[in-house]
Amino acid sequence: MKALLAWLDERTGWRGLGNKFLYHSIPGGAKWRHAWGTALLFAFVVQVITGFFLWTSYSPSAQTAWESVHYIQDEMTGGWLLRGIHHYTAQAFVVLLAAHLFQMVLYGLYRAPREVCFWLLLALPPLAIGMSATGWLLPYDQRGFWASRVPINIAGITPVIGPEIQKLAIGGNEFGHHTLTRFFAFHAGWLPPMLATVLLLHLYLLRRGGKAATDATSEAQKTTYWPDQALRDAALCLGVMLVVLALILVPKLAGLQSAFGVHLGAPADPSEPYSAARPEWFMLFLFQFLKYFPGGTEIWGAMIIPTVIGMFFALMPFLAKTRAGQKFNVAFLLALAAGWGALTYLAVSEDRRDAVYQQGVEDAEWEAGRIKVLARSPAGVPNSGALTLLRNDPLTQGPKLFAKHCASCHRYDGHDGTGKIPKDPQTASDLDGFATRDWIEGFLDPVRIDTTNYFGGTKFKDGKMSRFVKKDIAGYTLAQQAKLKQIIIALSAEAQLKSQLAVEQKEIADVRAGRRWITELGCTDCHAYRKPDPDASAPDLTGYASRRWLLGIIQDPTHPNYYGKKNDRMPAFGASQILSARERELIADWLRSDWYQPPK
Repeated sequence: MKALLAWLDERTGWRGLGNKFLYHSIPGGAKWRHAWGTALLFAFVVQVITGFFLWTSYSPSAQTAWESVHYIQDEMTGGWLLRGIHHYTAQAFVVLLAAHLFQMVLYGLYRAPREVCFWLLLALPPLAIGMSATGWLLPYDQRGFWASRVPINIAGITPVIGPEIQKLAIGGNEFGHHTLTRFFAFHAGWLPPMLATVLLLHLYLLRRGGKAATDATSEAQKTTYWPDQALRDAALCLGVMLVVLALILVPKLAGLQSAFGVHLGAPADPSEPYSAARPEWFMLFLFQFLKYFPGGTEIWGAMIIPTVIGMFFALMPFLAKTRAGQKFNVAFLLALAAGWGALTYLAVSEDRRDAVYQQGVEDAEWEAGRIKVLARSPAGVPNSGALTLLRNDPLTQGPKLFAKHCASCHRYDGHDGTGKIPKDPQTASDLDGFATRDWIEGFLDPVRIDTTNYFGGTKFKDGKMSRFVKKDIAGYTLAQQAKLKQIIIALSAEAQLKSQLAVEQKEIADVRAGRRWITELGCTDCHAYRKPDPDASAPDLTGYASRRWLLGIIQDPTHPNYYGKKNDRMPAFGASQILSARERELIADWLRSDWYQPPK
């Protein structure tokens, strides 16, 4: 081995380079504050390594970006850990960068001859923010999609060239596929080499300036990089990695989230409003700061004031030539840090009190969990992308369509289907549990029929059906009540609800008996059942609440099979083209609880 190493050294000089790196002099001895630059480089190298392996499984297109990140996060062995390390190390880089900047100002390490070294450090925050902002979009989930629009909109207010910058970044007039590919090109191909170049130059000049930093330092205080300073550097880098691993593992272990690693939301949907979009925590201060510049004055908060602050930072080395100037610089930096903390606190506090934002977060969490269930179904993710799964999912779309088109009259468990209470008064029945045995039983109960689940508070409470229940059914004998129970079983069986099929198959005798009693107890005096009845004045009970029956009444409630000419409120959603055929199916399937659920 010695002969081999000697042979390599003779031809490459590696031993001399290694000795020059490991045994260079450190004036003043090894110190923890000298380790921040190494930790900053460590965080960047970890991002490069993990980013490369993420790249090997990532597919940057509008129909494959989310799907490939889902594969990394939930299918690939160790993918959640890889993505988590990349994500949280990027945040650690920002923290280490801020600490390194504060350290240089606090100890005066930016004064001559280190001005250029300090200016290179000032170039890193914009590059780091650029890396972060372009990375938001890459998972192509709802949060990243809507959060990424903010920096694009800020770039658009740049005087003269703003609209062109915005158009170049977007890749056209609409946020979409070309925006994603351009952000990926910047995030993985352009910004990392720039950041690496600036960072390495900064560290080189910092080390070069360190040799002549303190001429008054005694020889006894001087030491070499190896082993004392190297140990401190390694310990700090290890500490950074332990914090990153804790951020990945602890939230799951503490029950704060459902899975290890970084959260992945539902696929980006430009047509679906999203109120929970926020930048990363270290950028919340700017989000809050821009609130104080409304109506055309955003340029002050987004560009002019940050530019002035950046110019002041660039002048700090010259101001620090005097003791008073150095103290002023430190005080300014502390004030800036306090302002950052105050704005971040205000942003978080306002979000906690914002009901719309909190509801948006809750909805986003639910959809993120639902899309994972759908993606793991036997059908898997279609070629059209994972967003198709959500758009065709009754459990996801049914409540939204119900709230928009049905909740002005109906309710679903007292609300509009999405948890909100409509402003319009309820004028029709509550459809939660529609056509189940309990729902039908309540409808035929002389007491329960007057509740808001059925006719309570509506004009139908004194109608023919209500009078029949309160007068006739209320006086049923025990024998008739037994037959009524079988009628309820038979009517519920007409719906063929998945939740009741197993029970109904065991009670086939009751179902058959109930079908006979429907005629005997007078139901067919108004309703048709199992055969046409041109004199029927109420909805046909054949296939009552089945998928076909529900689609028919949503299509056109004025059809003779339903309410006919008596209908005076419910729109013909299909005949009037208010709802498409697919939208009508989604509402019907949701009301029938007919959606995909994984096997137990």
